[in-house]
Order: sequence, then C-alpha cells, then structure tokens
Amino acid sequence: MSELANTTTCFDSPLALELIAELTKQQPESSQQEGYFVYHLDALKAHLAELQRQDVIKLWFAVKANPLSKIITTLDDAGFNFDVASSGELNQVLKQGISPERILNTGPAKSKRQITAFIKQGVTIFVAESLNQLIWLNEAAIENNVKPRVLLRVQLQWPEGDKNPLGGNSLTPFGLSIEQWQTIKVANFPDIELCGLHVFQWGNMLSNEKMFSLWSQMVAPLKGLADDIGMPLKILDLGGGLGIDYLQQGKTLSWQKIIADLAIIKQQAGAEELWLELGRFAVAECGYYVVPVVDRKINYGQEQLVLAAGINHLLRPAITEQPFPVNLLRQSVREKQLFDIHGPLCTSMDKLGKLPLPIDVSVNDQLIFGYCGAYGFTESMPFFLCHHIAAEYVFSQGTLVEVRAAQPADWYLR
Repeated sequence: MSELANTTTCFDSPLALELIAELTKQQPESSQQEGYFVYHLDALKAHLAELQRQDVIKLWFAVKANPLSKIITTLDDAGFNFDVASSGELNQVLKQGISPERILNTGPAKSKRQITAFIKQGVTIFVAESLNQLIWLNEAAIENNVKPRVLLRVQLQWPEGDKNPLGGNSLTPFGLSIEQWQTIKVANFPDIELCGLHVFQWGNMLSNEKMFSLWSQMVAPLKGLADDIGMPLKILDLGGGLGIDYLQQGKTLSWQKIIADLAIIKQQAGAEELWLELGRFAVAECGYYVVPVVDRKINYGQEQLVLAAGINHLLRPAITEQPFPVNLLRQSVREKQLFDIHGPLCTSMDKLGKLPLPIDVSVNDQLIFGYCGAYGFTESMPFFLCHHIAAEYVFSQGTLVEVRAAQPADWYLR
C-alpha cells in the first residue's frame, strides 16, 4: 500500500495546474500519435528568481540538463552563466546571444583541438581534467595570445567507503587525484591563470545534512592541494548534484539551508568565489512529458499499459531505476492501482516504471509525467526502431508555442 500512497506534488502547484488545464483543452497535434515535451517558462522564471535571491554563490547552468533554446534564454534572463561540455552545447549557447565570457568548459574528453576551438570562439574559463589538458591549455594560450582562467578538477577518495561521495572507491574519468595534481606547480604554467579547484562526485543528493558533511570533508584536502602547488584558492566549484525527489517520498532539499551551509564552506575554504553548476535542480520541475496510452492488458495478474513512446523519449528510468512521477491528464476520482508502464520498443528495457494510476485509465488516455525539464529528450535514444522524434513546446503567459515539431524517421534516415 505504501507504493500507492505516493504523492504527486509536481502536479499540484497553481502553475502546474494551469498548464495541465490548458493542455486538456488544447492538445497539440503531435499528441495524437506520439509523445511531446512541454516546459512551463513562467514556473521556471519564478524558480530561478528564488535561486538567485542570495549573494553566497555564483550559479551556472549545466547545459546537458536541457539545451533547448527557450530554456537557455530564460536562464540567461535570470542571470545564470553556462557550463558546456561539448562543441554542440557551446554552439547552442552562443546562438542564443550568450557572451562566451560567461561560458565554462567542462568535460573529461577535451582534446587540444577542442580547447583551441573554444578559445578561438572566445571562451576564457576551463576545467582541466588531466595533466594533458593542462599542458594543452597552456600551449593554446600561447598560440592564441590569451590567458584563460583554469580550474583543476579533483577526484577525491576516502579510506572508508561510506565517506566517499560515490558510495565507494570507484574510479571515474573525471579529474585527477590530489597526488597527481601535487606533481605540478602553478609557476610552471605562466600563460594560464590557475585560479581554483573543481570537485563534484555525487548525483541527485536529497539530504542537506549529507551534502554539508561531504562538502565539509573536502575543505581540508582541497586547501592543502592549493597550498602545495602554490595556487591562491580564488574559486571553489562544487559542481552540482542537488537532487529531485523523483520517487515522491517527501525528500526535498531546502535551498535556504544549502545557502547557509555554503556560506560556512566558503568561509572555511577561504575562497573568494564559490560556484555551483545546477542542472536538474534548476529546470526539472518546469518540464512535463505527455504521451497517449496505446494498449492495456493483464499478464500473469499484473496490469500493463503500453504507451506510444517510452525510453526513446525518456531514457532515465531505464538507467537509474527511478521513474518520473505520472498522472492522468484528465480528471479521475477513481482509486489508484499499480501499473507496469511500457513503451513501444522491442526490448524489455523499455519500461517507465511501476506506478499508481486511476483504475479507469484506458486506451487513448493521455499520461503526463512530471520533473521532465531535465534529462528528458536529449538524454534518450530517439532513433531506435525509427519512431518519431518528440515535439517540444513551451508554455508562457497562457500560450502554448511549438519550438520543434515532431519529426518522422525520414528526418534523419538516409
């Protein structure tokens, strides 16, 4: 019964109810056969304004969470800067009129060629993830007569597995150990400004207390590293990882507590600037995914729904085992029961969760999934089995606008 008691708070706010009411009246044409995404820009603006009501941290948007043009421009208007990890993300941000000086280049696979291309396009801030990248940045700075600011990404480990932000001592390709970075000296890289450290090793954290504990453990080793290599710790970038309660268990972070905790961390670290790169925490709540039910059946006593689209539009449940919360788009007063919810792909991976829905859900009903403003369409696998590419809409001041129409497989097949 506890599974059936899950709340759906992502559908309960006045702005969410406004959007749902409009969608029930004005169904986009693409919804007749395929799923689509819709982003409530008014809700996003209100959320971003709340995040910016502080003077403790500088906020960046991790573009990987949602690179849609209207999302980027809304974040730009709110005063966010932009973290890009590929040439495609960089070009998308630049196309929206963002100054390259407000762009941070992250990502583990930066080649000398990419670094040079970013510098030529005006990017001046980089995160170095390896000794090679540090050397290439210095070389590119000389060749292009610029002096970029560079942060070193640190991958931390603790002797006790439960103190590691990763939950163990697994290695990732992100950054280097303190021991590796201790082999360099700032004085040996005079053509770049080594000005800070970047550390980020966790995801979707939902406990203020655990986050503060992890941040606190990092201060001493990071300050020690900065001292060892002769670098004033001007900037400390703590990445992102702030979580969304996808499972609707009442585990939500307090932004006010985050700011208070980070003020302490900033003071302890002695950093001039503290940065966060927000992804899902910035945009997840503004987005929804709407998709029709194609079939309903019972297999071995289990109710199943088959949808017009699944992980080809929403891959996250298959790789995290955390479904997006779901509701009927129409009103229903019937009691709920658990349904296995599947998409149309010919693989058992295509499952969006086992979730409660009213027992009168039927073929041609529309389901609406919440928290889809982040890691929705661009994280997914839209080409498998040649289904339609999902349409994307924005909703602002009572108006629904199509940003990209649904596209058939002919759009990309050759």
